[in-house]
Amino acid sequence: MTYLVSFLPWIAVSALTGVVDIRYALLTGLVLAVAVTLRQRRAGRAWDALVIEASAAVYFAGCAVAAFAAPDSAFVTHYASAGASLWLAAVAWGSLAVGRPFTLGIARTSVPAELWDNPLFRRVNVVITRVWAAAFTVGGVGAVWLRHARPEDGAARTVLTVVCFLVPIVFTVRYPAVARARYLRDHAE
Repeated sequence: MTYLVSFLPWIAVSALTGVVDIRYALLTGLVLAVAVTLRQRRAGRAWDALVIEASAAVYFAGCAVAAFAAPDSAFVTHYASAGASLWLAAVAWGSLAVGRPFTLGIARTSVPAELWDNPLFRRVNVVITRVWAAAFTVGGVGAVWLRHARPEDGAARTVLTVVCFLVPIVFTVRYPAVARARYLRDHAE
């Protein structure tokens, strides 16, 4: 359920795009991102566990400024949603590139500290972050392609977005147990 709270701003903007003026959809995303980040910080969550929330605030702040400055901009009206997925992909791939998979901070909130330096724990988070990064990339590139190939097909873009969130959520929930079982099988005495 924590994942849904983390992605609430992204989900809200996705749901509001096409329903309300894009400026207000983006402003809603910004307000939600800031609120979720502040709420999580007050609850004691470390910054490394808030990569998605903080990056949402940055993305929606930039897009909201662009939307209010140029409300008829094709990027803002047609590509903000695809841009969101591509932004998340850049954040995820970037976290891997700097050796700090974004899921690591999140996972540390639910795993005892004595496991944080375990190589298996780190490896599981690298794999999970790669799955998220790939899903975000597919979602962003797919949304851009759909915008060009089927500009009026909002349903297809919505399905793509939902699938590109559900697949990594399910993978994130299931993969640690699979990896742990595989590790125990391979290292049985």
